[in-house]
Amino acid sequence: MDLRSELLKSIWYGFTALDLEKSGKVSKSQLKVLSHNLCTVLSIPHDPVALEEHFRDDDDGPVSSQGYMPYLNKYILDKVEEGCFVKEQVDELCWTLTAKKNYKPEKDNKNVLPAKDAFSLWCLFNFLSEDKYPLVMVPDEVEYLLKKMCMAMSVELNCVELEDFISKDTVQQNGFTVWSFLEMMNSGKVTRGMDQKITSMAIEEVYREIVGDVLKEGYLWKKGQLRRNWKERWFTLRPGTLAYYTSEERKERQGNIPLDGDCCVEVLPDRDGKRCMFCLKTLSKTYEMSASDTKQRQEWTAAIQTAIRLHTEGKTSLHKDLKLKRREQREQRERRRLAKEEELQRFRALQEEKEHKLAELELLKEAQRQAQALLEQDEMRRRQQHDEMQQALEVQLREAEESRASMQAEMILKEEEAERQRKRIKELEGLQTSLEEALHQEIKARQDEEVFRYAQTGLLSEEEEKMKALMALQDEQEEYIRKTQREKQELRQEMENKTRALEEAQRQLEEVRANRHRVDQDVVAAQRKLRQASTNVKHWNVQMNRLMRPVGPGGISRTLKCCNFVKCSALCDVMSAKTEYMTLVI
Repeated sequence: MDLRSELLKSIWYGFTALDLEKSGKVSKSQLKVLSHNLCTVLSIPHDPVALEEHFRDDDDGPVSSQGYMPYLNKYILDKVEEGCFVKEQVDELCWTLTAKKNYKPEKDNKNVLPAKDAFSLWCLFNFLSEDKYPLVMVPDEVEYLLKKMCMAMSVELNCVELEDFISKDTVQQNGFTVWSFLEMMNSGKVTRGMDQKITSMAIEEVYREIVGDVLKEGYLWKKGQLRRNWKERWFTLRPGTLAYYTSEERKERQGNIPLDGDCCVEVLPDRDGKRCMFCLKTLSKTYEMSASDTKQRQEWTAAIQTAIRLHTEGKTSLHKDLKLKRREQREQRERRRLAKEEELQRFRALQEEKEHKLAELELLKEAQRQAQALLEQDEMRRRQQHDEMQQALEVQLREAEESRASMQAEMILKEEEAERQRKRIKELEGLQTSLEEALHQEIKARQDEEVFRYAQTGLLSEEEEKMKALMALQDEQEEYIRKTQREKQELRQEMENKTRALEEAQRQLEEVRANRHRVDQDVVAAQRKLRQASTNVKHWNVQMNRLMRPVGPGGISRTLKCCNFVKCSALCDVMSAKTEYMTLVI
């Protein structure tokens, strides 16, 4: 926290004290007075015209804190030089303005703090408050401050009373304001009836330690540089300096020892009647000192080493550094708390999810149980169906066994029948073979028959020609018969001869008929062997030729007539035989 931030905290109280209507705005006349007083205590020249020029566009209206900040930064704070003013005077100015309006303790209360102590606590509050407006102090810082005060008073902090006060709604939501903090201190719950002087001394000590950057104060014996005698002095240790005075009122400063990185502290053995000695070495001098006891010597040496370290690190205040560290710790705790809450929320979410999943699991288990019951019912139903099916299958199996036995019997019968069929097939195959051979023979016979048929066709054609010739002869014979009928009477003598000739012809005809009968038998045999038929035809031709043999000269005419008649009869017989033959052939 730099000097500008410290000054702004005090000035903020002064500005809000002038805002009587609590509207966030202050009149320009009041700001002039405030600015003049600030320039006075900050030891910078005041420019009254600058305020008028800065707010000349708003002459009639009040100025807000945001409107006053540019002027404050430019014309006042930018001109401030550290070490040229006393900050306590600035705090006293701002405290005077804000205390008149806001600090109104009860007059009848015996525990009311003096104005000086209230001012010191106000300064401590500003130092430890957060860098946010409106200014508040977190409960951890309040507890830290109260513990420091109780340590100064050598009492223990009453944490119960503090927790009761912190448990108020306004404190929990926003933190401690300076007026609620002073109200708590004036209530006497923290001091618990301690003497007011002791309380004031404790407040003063804490104020000087935290606000005044005093690391340690107290009496020490110091050895002189010239006379080398021992004198008791009041030492005040700050980062970078160790000052000593004649008394604790700090009115006469006897010296100031600058501290830097070249300084060191060493413990010395007891001598010259002094004990608990130590020395502070600088580049130019060595300062020998003696504490009242070993504890005080240890505390002083540690405090001086801390002051040297702070100066080496460029830090002007130990408590500013401690405040930043505490703030970082609070932020870390807050981050851890948020992380823990987030983790807790995640855990709760996971727990809820787990419960939800457990509920779903229970539902699933219930569904599984129901499904198991349904499965068991289905299993029982399937078992019943299986038993029924098994019984039906057993019945079917018995029927199948019976059917199998009957089928085996049938199979035996079928095999016997098949064996008979196989034998029959073999017989049929043999018969087929013989039939094929007969067919081949028949085909060959048919081929022979065709040959014979062609030959017979030739014979038939010749017979037809002969038949035509015979018919012509028959016509001539009929014509001749008609001629001879007139000569019948004349030929009776001749008829007798003709009768004998006719009887001869009948005898020959019988022979021809016998021959024809034999030809018919030959035709029948020609179906088996056509060659025999041809022989019979030749024989018939021989017979015909024999009938056609020459006759003696005396009976030429009679013989001719007789031959013609026989020839006609024979031709008729031959034609009928041929017809019967053709019928047989067809």
